[in-house]
Amino acid sequence: SACEKHGEWQKAWQLLTVMLQAKFEADTISFSAATSACQKSSAWQNALLLVRSMVQDDVQLNAITVNAAISACEKAGEWEKALQLVCAMDVSRVESDVITFNA
Repeated sequence: SACEKHGEWQKAWQLLTVMLQAKFEADTISFSAATSACQKSSAWQNALLLVRSMVQDDVQLNAITVNAAISACEKAGEWEKALQLVCAMDVSRVESDVITFNA
């Protein structure tokens, strides 16, 4: 969250990586914070990687995390990727909200 506020997506990414390497269990909140930091810094590719990692590691996706990734894609003009994420929300049974469709 602090990394997000200061546009430090690299530091958020590093913290999450250190957590995983140290065998700490990264949860939805950890991934969400890193994804939000990527969104604020327009690091859309990294936001997508985080969402993919959550799916692969069986970490519960939520609308906050996916919305941040959608917004990062939108800011970068990657509307196709944003649309793919919206579709993936349905498949993953993540409930979309007003923010999803305004991103």
